[in-house]
Amino acid sequence: MHVRIILVEPLDAGNVGAAARAMKNFGFTDLWITGGKTERTDDVSSWWAVGALDVVEGATRVDTLEEALADCHLTVATTAVRMRHVFEQLTPHDVARLAEEQLGDQHRLAIIFGREKFGLSGTEIALCQRTASIPTWPEFPTMNLAQSVAIFCYELGKGLRPRAQDADPAPHRLLQLLNEHTRTLMHEIDFFGEKNPDRVCSEFLAMTGRAALTMREASLLLALVRKLESRTRTMQ
Repeated sequence: MHVRIILVEPLDAGNVGAAARAMKNFGFTDLWITGGKTERTDDVSSWWAVGALDVVEGATRVDTLEEALADCHLTVATTAVRMRHVFEQLTPHDVARLAEEQLGDQHRLAIIFGREKFGLSGTEIALCQRTASIPTWPEFPTMNLAQSVAIFCYELGKGLRPRAQDADPAPHRLLQLLNEHTRTLMHEIDFFGEKNPDRVCSEFLAMTGRAALTMREASLLLALVRKLESRTRTMQ
């Protein structure tokens, strides 16, 4: 299993360096940074990344979270905001077990961390298949970015070996296409009615994430939805 750590618009180079060092402590080096904003460019990053400057310098920078998720097979958004409405809240240990059960050696797990000040947006969380948080004290739930990265990497680096060698989980982009076409179909058959389309589609994406669809299953569902879209249009 390959692990990708994604930082969304980090504000401080020191946090990036510390996160890189935490990653390397547990054997992970695939760091992605998304967003147009650039963190400070002084030597703070180098100071905090002692021994792991190669991870910082080798980080892949992209404009959008979608780009960072496109080739991943299991995507997990992290959040510490208890008031935010999400459909599940895995722990770091749960994420490690889930990856062990669903992913083989050739598959990629992405753990997404939000901005230091306000985390991930609701839209960014909705892009991911699962959500997770660190079970902290309710009176002081928010952790430092690098500390959060370290805890997830610790759980993932315990030596868990994937059992699902024959599994072929659907990549993130295929699940997004399924969600997009399903939303279009729902709109065309007036399924939403008084319902909130964003909420309904978020629930649908959560369901497909929990179902751990294989490439074949997701492709079959997408073909079905596309066929229904086509048939619905010819009947109008």
